[in-house]
Amino acid sequence: MALILSLIAAPAAAQSIDRQFQSWLADDLWPEARARGISSETFNAAFAGVKPNLKLPDLVLPGETKPRGTAQHQAEFRAPEAYFKHIGGVVSGGRARAAGLAAGLAAIERAYGVPRGILLAIWGRESGFGSAKIPYDAFEVLGTKAFLATRKEMFRQEVLAALEMVERRGVGPRAMRSSWAGAMGQPQFMPSSYLKYAVDGDGDGRADIWNSDLDTLASIANYLAKYGWVKGRDWGFEVTVPATVSCALEGPDRGKRIADWQALGVRRVGGKDFPAHELRAEGYLMMPAGRYGPAFLVTPNFYRLKDYNESDLYALFVGHAGDRIMYGDLRFAGAWQRVAGFDRGDVAALQRSLERLGYDVGGADGLAGFKTRRSIGAWQQKNGQAATCFPEIDIMRRLK
Repeated sequence: MALILSLIAAPAAAQSIDRQFQSWLADDLWPEARARGISSETFNAAFAGVKPNLKLPDLVLPGETKPRGTAQHQAEFRAPEAYFKHIGGVVSGGRARAAGLAAGLAAIERAYGVPRGILLAIWGRESGFGSAKIPYDAFEVLGTKAFLATRKEMFRQEVLAALEMVERRGVGPRAMRSSWAGAMGQPQFMPSSYLKYAVDGDGDGRADIWNSDLDTLASIANYLAKYGWVKGRDWGFEVTVPATVSCALEGPDRGKRIADWQALGVRRVGGKDFPAHELRAEGYLMMPAGRYGPAFLVTPNFYRLKDYNESDLYALFVGHAGDRIMYGDLRFAGAWQRVAGFDRGDVAALQRSLERLGYDVGGADGLAGFKTRRSIGAWQQKNGQAATCFPEIDIMRRLK
């Protein structure tokens, strides 16, 4: 009997949420949309047949206090090497498309100053050059999240931006396919980013990031350029870092002229020289696996890639893939060493321990970003250890 009652209750609850959603659309979202100049025709077309998708993550349903489907932070902690497992597909796919799109890529590169290898790498990473399935209706996702998500206000602004896309940019509402998070099209832009950065790259007068390769590439280039991509500078260089240079010097707030890093013994791998114009400019140490993997001197353009996706590893993936697309099969010279035996919950506990000691780890999220890495190194140095700047079981035990 209890099972039968639960089966009856579930559809009834969904129907109740659907009614609340429709009331929210009419009484809450529509007045603000109308005040922003959205017509009733646009609003009704956007939400025609749309119901809340209760399978999306991070939703707080009516009467509940905790979000459903929130990603857990107890997954296995993986060394950075795993992130690059499928880089070969992006490299080969980028090379295969570079020749066919050569004229368009050259025009985009001239207009925005972003190298074509970078654009191809982002395109491949974000959507498999347009081959990845983009399964969701954007208004279903954005409407659901604006109504029920843990970050309602953020998604409210995004669904309003999506309505502007329909009203002012002529985008068909059912053509707006997105990820489960509301990121749209081949470059995976949120609606607010579409309004700011999407451009026409193929000359047909529209910015179609779902179906046009050149619109996609030009929009990515415009995004990076508007964020401050420095024309003529590289994204970074793989280097060797002597033991006399602390890994705790990592980070965008601890930059030095590349010539000064070189004077400390930091060298570009393979015996290559740094370009002369780069020596005079500022560079930043970046060691994504601490002393357990390759090291890099990166430029401000590396952080423009992080503006696209805040992960260090994402920016490194894109930069490295872009180099390999343009210049050949350049593998990392430094070896990634295996660091295992714990999960993200353990790393978060380590971060909280360091925070209690006064270190800025950038938040206890279970991810070893540069602030966490250099905090580990600083703690190791303070306690008479050789700095490795990466989570380890021994450090976790000592900090408990």
